[in-house]
Amino acid sequence: MKRIIYKFLLFIRKKTDDAKIYYQRKNLILGRHTQIYAESEIYNLQNDINKIVLGNNTHIRGELLIFKYGGKIEIGDNTFVGTGSRIWSGESVKIGSNVLISHNVNIIDSNSHEMDHLERAEGFISIIKNGYPSEKKSILTSPIIIDDYTWISFNVCILKGVHIGKGAIIAAGSVVTKDVPEFCMAAGNPAVVVKQLK
Repeated sequence: MKRIIYKFLLFIRKKTDDAKIYYQRKNLILGRHTQIYAESEIYNLQNDINKIVLGNNTHIRGELLIFKYGGKIEIGDNTFVGTGSRIWSGESVKIGSNVLISHNVNIIDSNSHEMDHLERAEGFISIIKNGYPSEKKSILTSPIIIDDYTWISFNVCILKGVHIGKGAIIAAGSVVTKDVPEFCMAAGNPAVVVKQLK
């Protein structure tokens, strides 16, 4: 009896996971053999399928979000986004191929909120009442580019306007506020180059 119940529960879970992945796929473009896992979340607030584009053989375990007022997320081939990681876009986040993004990484190309304290308070109340706004207003955004073969380690935060070069490594816990050249390691808060890589 236990074995039958267990198989039945597995069947229900598989069906639920399949339905969730099917729903998510309606809001993005998936490459061949790309997988979106059950723990991932996809929020395409523009409902435009061309705004989230994933390459071939890419694995998403984290969260992808594009705001109503703008944003686009492009991820290349053979790239991994770990559990608890968030990629939020109000303008553009472009991630290359063969990129490893560890767990609990935040990549955000906007300030998410207004700088002025009164405007920010009003904006928050509006989000609670009406959902995310369709106009950017004074929220600051700037594109993020992460080139091929980079490795973003655990608990890294990458802020707006940053370009991380090919083959770079960002050490665990770093906060990246400026560009990182190719084939080097950056670490710290704010992150600075600490080592050249061969």
